[in-house]
Amino acid sequence: MTATTIQLDKSIVESLKEIREYPRQTYNELIKNMIQVFKSVKKRNQYDEFLHKIQQAKMKELWDNEEDEAWENA
Repeated sequence: MTATTIQLDKSIVESLKEIREYPRQTYNELIKNMIQVFKSVKKRNQYDEFLHKIQQAKMKELWDNEEDEAWENA
């Protein structure tokens, strides 16, 4: 494994310490887990956006019709 050094604000380091799953968890392990969670959430959000776009057209078809408008003016 090749290692590199990154600079983090002290507040970020403190936040990382607070969210560790166990006291001796390395920052490398923690960041790796965070990346996996982020990728999972991003993939789910893309799927949700896809469904929402599909549903928009169908909802417009269902709600924007003459029969419903006739009932609104009855």
